[in-house]
Amino acid sequence: MDRRLVVMGRSGWASALIAMLLAPAAQAVPSFARQTGMACEACHTVFPELTHFGRMFKANAYTVDNLKPVRGVSATREEMLALSGLPPIALMVQVSQTSIAKAIPDGAGNFSQSSSVAFPQQISLFYAGKIAPRLGAFIQLTYGNDSGTVGIDNVDLRWANNQVLPGDKSLIYGITANNNPTVQDLWNSTPAFGYPYAASNANVSPLAATQIDGTLGQDVAGVSLYAMWNESLYGEIGTYRSAKQGAANALTGAAGPLDGTTSNVIVGGAPYYRLAYEYLWGRHSLSVGVYGATFKLVPGGSTDAPGTLSGPANEFRDNAEDFQYQFIGDQHLFTLAGTHIREKMTLNASFGDGLGADNLRDDLATTRLTGTYYYKRKYGATVGLFSTTGSLDAQLYAGDAPIVVTSASGKPDTRGWMAELSYMPWLNTRLSLQDTQYSKFNGGSTNYDGFGRNASDNNSLYLLVWFNY
Repeated sequence: MDRRLVVMGRSGWASALIAMLLAPAAQAVPSFARQTGMACEACHTVFPELTHFGRMFKANAYTVDNLKPVRGVSATREEMLALSGLPPIALMVQVSQTSIAKAIPDGAGNFSQSSSVAFPQQISLFYAGKIAPRLGAFIQLTYGNDSGTVGIDNVDLRWANNQVLPGDKSLIYGITANNNPTVQDLWNSTPAFGYPYAASNANVSPLAATQIDGTLGQDVAGVSLYAMWNESLYGEIGTYRSAKQGAANALTGAAGPLDGTTSNVIVGGAPYYRLAYEYLWGRHSLSVGVYGATFKLVPGGSTDAPGTLSGPANEFRDNAEDFQYQFIGDQHLFTLAGTHIREKMTLNASFGDGLGADNLRDDLATTRLTGTYYYKRKYGATVGLFSTTGSLDAQLYAGDAPIVVTSASGKPDTRGWMAELSYMPWLNTRLSLQDTQYSKFNGGSTNYDGFGRNASDNNSLYLLVWFNY
């Protein structure tokens, strides 16, 4: 395939479309590849990491295709319908095994197995592609072995348009409706599509995470306006509301407006912003940016002890910086990406009732740095560093259980590293071995839960087979 399709310079989106339409059919996955007639490497270094071309495809609402469409045109030649000749459906399957360094005790004081097989860990069905002129979607429906149910996963609905400006500059602008802050982002340095791209759900997870770092995923609905100038400067502003899945009125049992039995409901709207700049030269690209949101959450309660959706709310101000460097050669591919998220909490509700927090104001910060190398898109290695630090608050970090997932020190500090080896016999199939090592967990290196469990006891080895079709 012509390398110009993989690393697109500032020649513009229009020239890329012409080149794409002339590209031969290829073994392509999943829906987007079928829709465009292009192999995966046009939009991805290796899935799911995007190239510059893939970022432009996403910004243009997933609507570019190379299929004979079903069209409807009005008497005034207005395009009323443009359906793809092939439904943009795709399937993803993950099968895994996870081994933890030290077994986890159960509620009866016995120990679980130290390894867990997930067959499958996850099966996802995607609708991914064009819906109508300038309108496209990425919709994921997932079965997870941890819940044993099928439910809505990541969703990104987009309308987009583009124009050529004076001086041969381009402008892409549009609107996105989505259910996970940063899932609409174009880079793989923000949380929703950041590394690790797949992780075990059988691990022991740290207590603390910022709200923008996946905490509210699939629990919100957001609408954002975005624009990208000259395929380099990107800006987005939007707002999120709570959109809880599976929530029902405690009395009627029917779906309806959220009430005091629902936990962590957004008050009003949560503003979101994103600003990034990408620079391209030859086979290289570098992006730097900032993003963030402010969430005011009412704690709510349960049917046994309902709360209220009025009065004091906990406020979380999340602000972050990120960067991503890519080199895409004929045989060698390298990516270096990182993000730093700072969260300022004002816990009016939790501190006010004296039951949820020791402090009115707390801080939390998360840093991640990841480097990935692939040879011929077949053999890969990744090394990642992660760190979370925060304020001392014994009530806030007490956890829901007295052991393993609590913090005896009252601090959320967690640090460690992750290493992964990957083999991709085909562009839509990945076999990987991921090793996670903790030097600190929930505030301590040794006896972090007060019952003798050490941070290294949560180290894990994760073997994954991942198919996309």
